[in-house]
Amino acid sequence: MKKHLLAWIRLNIVEGIGTARKLELLRMFRTPEALFELSMNELARLGLKPHQSDSLLCREKLDESAEILKLAERKCIRVIPIDHREYPEFLRYIHDPPLVLYAKGVIPNGLCFGIVGSRKATGYGMDTAFRLASDLAKEGCVIVSGMARGIDTAAHTGALHSGGKTIAVLGCGPDQVYPPENRELMDRISKSGAVISEYPPGVKPQTYHFPVRNRIISGICIGVLVVEAGQRSGSLITAQTALEQGREVFAVPGNINHHNSQGTNRLIREGAKLVLSAEDILEEIPWSLAALPRNTRNSGSDADQLTHEESAILKALGAEDLYHDQIAERTGFPVHILFNFLLKLELKGLVRKDLTGRYAIVPDR
Repeated sequence: MKKHLLAWIRLNIVEGIGTARKLELLRMFRTPEALFELSMNELARLGLKPHQSDSLLCREKLDESAEILKLAERKCIRVIPIDHREYPEFLRYIHDPPLVLYAKGVIPNGLCFGIVGSRKATGYGMDTAFRLASDLAKEGCVIVSGMARGIDTAAHTGALHSGGKTIAVLGCGPDQVYPPENRELMDRISKSGAVISEYPPGVKPQTYHFPVRNRIISGICIGVLVVEAGQRSGSLITAQTALEQGREVFAVPGNINHHNSQGTNRLIREGAKLVLSAEDILEEIPWSLAALPRNTRNSGSDADQLTHEESAILKALGAEDLYHDQIAERTGFPVHILFNFLLKLELKGLVRKDLTGRYAIVPDR
């Protein structure tokens, strides 16, 4: 097991090879251990450039991965590679999933919903985020946010207040308390959920880390709510990545004269679902479907209730497995709409997506 984790960490820190290419190699060779046993000539035949092969086989990366694992063990941080059963299911299938997550606590097995917003939140925003997170957590939803000041803190606190579970996604190592005043909150989250990061322990928070980590917040979730956000808020990046991943986007309306409401009001104008209460979210999310075990099959009557769009997608996948752009080309559906239909088919257990991003009909329907 330790050798397996070392191989995953090592592959994760290899530079010069993108995540999509690494996943393609894993699809061919199954495990990262197998990749490190290849020769330079074999890697060249696979299409890797010399500098990529050098990076992959670099012995220094093996030593570095050993140090990371040692530090993680010392700080009681768990290493969760993408093939681990605890790795969040939805996150596994985004365009650029982290190959490894580092976690304090246990990642809850449940339907996740993201709540994000301004670090400089108003009292109205804080109260609203707390209330909505609490109400959704009571319904069994796992609340996901970034543990930043303001709305994120209110969302995590609201979930904990109702006895629910929550996940904090950090832009630094999971051993780094950021912001410093959230140390107690971080401890509470790790005891009833998890604090996770794609950055290994010891990595300090950096400004450029946070926009990158936002894809994880949205990727874990079935939908994302923006409570307060200015025109240039990082929360709008999370909303954008959510749309690109085919997730639902929600927003709380605010005072048109307040800068913290400019971003959320614009999201609503552009089509985000307006939220006044948790019920506005519950009625839009297929909670009952998502609560089913992943391998659950629909009955014949359920299959008869497929929408025209869902039937068209299944027809396109009938001959071969396809990437989303190929499905869009064959069905004529715009990509941003297509993702919603694909997600619903996944929740129904009719379609699955492999690690390379191709969709396929689930056997034995």
